[in-house]
Amino acid sequence: SLKAIVQSAIKLYFLKNIGKINIGKLNFIDKLVQIKIIHGGNIIIGNNNEFLFGVNILSYGGEITIGNNCSFSPFTIVYGHGKGTKIGNNVLVAAHTLIIPANHNFSSVNLNINQQGINSKGIIIEDNVWIGAGCKILDGVTIGTGSIVAAGSVVNKSIEPYSIVAGVPAKKIKSRIK
Repeated sequence: SLKAIVQSAIKLYFLKNIGKINIGKLNFIDKLVQIKIIHGGNIIIGNNNEFLFGVNILSYGGEITIGNNCSFSPFTIVYGHGKGTKIGNNVLVAAHTLIIPANHNFSSVNLNINQQGINSKGIIIEDNVWIGAGCKILDGVTIGTGSIVAAGSVVNKSIEPYSIVAGVPAKKIKSRIK
């Protein structure tokens, strides 16, 4: 019956979305921000952060942790797939940035890519980092304390603390330590 199908769909939706969201104090969250558990996982947000228009924080089965005093500008997307995403304190993330801690498997040419699953190492963004507009932060990366990622960069390798990186792929152009 239609009623049984609807009840099954609702039950499946809730089973796929089991997880928790924990949001600290004094956070500004624009009304058009999405913070969602999708396919399980957890989202933990500290205190005094801002999430501006169009930001998406989506677990996709992994854990996302965000420290204190961070800013996420419009249309930033943070995923938590697999091993998750950890963002420290005092991190600035400019508009249109994508943070994705997973990759599709694609080793078999006999299977569609969407049937081969994903792998994940996770992403760590340490304290006092500034990520410029339109950056892509890819799986397996640690961005060290005090680093700056120039606008439009694609970060596919870890960054030493107090580095300035730029480009596609991002390369160190300068150290902030004299």
